[in-house]
Amino acid sequence: MSEPAPIERHIISVLVDNEPGVLARVIGLFSGRGYNIESLTVAETDQGRALSRISIVTSGTPMVIEQIKAQLARLVPIHSVRDLTENDVAIERELALVKIINSGDDRIEALRLADTFRARTLDSTLNSFVFEVTGNSSKVAAFVDLMRSLGEIEVARTGVSAISRGNNIDLEAK
Repeated sequence: MSEPAPIERHIISVLVDNEPGVLARVIGLFSGRGYNIESLTVAETDQGRALSRISIVTSGTPMVIEQIKAQLARLVPIHSVRDLTENDVAIERELALVKIINSGDDRIEALRLADTFRARTLDSTLNSFVFEVTGNSSKVAAFVDLMRSLGEIEVARTGVSAISRGNNIDLEAK
C-alpha cells in the first residue's frame, strides 16, 4: 500500500481586475470544492490598470494544489496565478496586533520578549500592552504563543502578504 501524498502549505498569488464580485468568485471556487483558505489578503496594486493582488495561503496534496491553480487560472477576470511557494521564490510577511493583560514580573517578561521579537509597543496602560509584530507566519505564531503564556491576550492578524523574489515582476495581463 502506498503512502498518502503529503499535505503542503502553499502561498498562491492571483492578479485580478479590481472590480466587484471577483473576490466572491475566488472564494466560491474554494468553498464549492471543499478547499480551505488559511489566510487571505487582497488589495489594489495598480490603480492605473485597476489590478488587485489576492494572496491565498492554502494546504493540500500536490495534486489538490495543482487543481486549485488550474481552476483559478480559468476564472475571469484573473490575469495570472503564481505559486510563490515553488522553489522558495516568496518573501512572506504578516502583521499582528497583540494585546496582553498582565501584571508584575509578567509585564517585564512581556516587554523583554517583545524586544527579542522586535515587536513595537503601540499602547501601554497600568495592566496591558499592545504590541505590533511582523514577520513570517511562524514568527508571528511563536510570539503569540509566548504572550499567551504570560497573560490573557487578544490578537488581530492581517494574513499573509507575499511577493516573489528576484527580478521577475508579475504584472502581465493575459
